[in-house]
Amino acid sequence: MPPARILTATIVLAVLLPLAPQASGYEATTVVDGATIQGKVVFTGPPPPPRKVIPTKDREVCGSGVREVEQILLSRDKAVQDAVVFLKKVEKGKAWPKPAQTPALENLKCDFVPHVQVVAVGSDLEIVNSDNVLHNTHGFLDRVTVFNLAMPNQGQRIKKPLKRPGLVRVECDAHGWMLGWVYVVENPYYAVTAKDGAFALKDVPPGSYTLVAWQEYTGFVESPVTVKGKEVRSITVDLKK
Repeated sequence: MPPARILTATIVLAVLLPLAPQASGYEATTVVDGATIQGKVVFTGPPPPPRKVIPTKDREVCGSGVREVEQILLSRDKAVQDAVVFLKKVEKGKAWPKPAQTPALENLKCDFVPHVQVVAVGSDLEIVNSDNVLHNTHGFLDRVTVFNLAMPNQGQRIKKPLKRPGLVRVECDAHGWMLGWVYVVENPYYAVTAKDGAFALKDVPPGSYTLVAWQEYTGFVESPVTVKGKEVRSITVDLKK
């Protein structure tokens, strides 16, 4: 191949490769006779006491006094809000959904918004400082730093790639009470429960899987599930410790 063509091919590859999910072997394909796994996440154990938050600095932005934050958000019928549900180790299936915008994590009034979210592996996460104070947004995968950003300016935005799957715990080194969670998934079979605790994973290839539910207080709960073609399979996941 002539040198000019080699150079052109190299440039094209350099542009295209970052667009593919990194650190994921998932293969998007046409799903025939896809099934649906749907259900509800509940917590039937005694609810934990709220976590006490006491702002110790920047009180004109962060607020003052003692604030109580529920460790698990429950409805009257024990449904769990903000639980992450996903299928473990799916090698191929439906295409990734196209996000309407870049996933974002906002520092807002000395809280992380959203508190819990799911992001596809290989995607960028846009970290935003909406406060007129210094935030130092620090994300950990296990004990390894994923990002560590000093953000002194209101309106500041920084994008960071999420190259490895798993649970990222987000803290602020400037405000020790701040806490957020980003689960980085390897496949598009995931959901975050709303107030009713419901979830639905659609277009699942027939087969046997491990359904995983995670909530920050309870941790991970795994449930085996098998689906046939076009089946609608219902399952209730109890996170009771």
